[in-house]
Amino acid sequence: MRLTKRGEYALRTLIRLGVAAKKGTDVISVATLAENEKLPYKFLENILAELRVAGYVESRRGKMGGVMLAQPAKSIKMGDVVRLIDGKLAPIGCASETDYERCTCPDEAHCGLRMLMIDVRNAIANILDRYTLDHVVEVTMRKEERKGTCKPKVKPTPASARHADPADGFLAALLEIQPH
Repeated sequence: MRLTKRGEYALRTLIRLGVAAKKGTDVISVATLAENEKLPYKFLENILAELRVAGYVESRRGKMGGVMLAQPAKSIKMGDVVRLIDGKLAPIGCASETDYERCTCPDEAHCGLRMLMIDVRNAIANILDRYTLDHVVEVTMRKEERKGTCKPKVKPTPASARHADPADGFLAALLEIQPH
């Protein structure tokens, strides 16, 4: 599974809408979303149209118009959004539950690669389906509160931009805020 830019932008947009809703600002203009998240406006409009058809967001017209969540963040599973935008979660077609494709392996039933990729798919699906938008919004807001903002204060160097620290992951942050 590879999250496309479309999938990334859809998730980032839903998270921003979820944060705004928790802060009491239900409606955000598309221009503001695009500017704050540094997303191409037209691309974001297309993504929002898809999210609107699926029932995740709704729009309001007029001077104070924009977009907002159409359902509670607690009811939006991250895995459902990823599947909507990017399709299957499996890294190879023969390991997919929803978009199976026969592979070229002569003995698919005993293929070690397929078995490994099924486990990879299951791990990805278990994480994405376990958490809702509300969980991610909660972690995002806690991190913003702790740091003052979620935007980096220092521009990352090329070396640091290539490294993803496990301590910066969602599960690590979630464990930090849960009572022990």
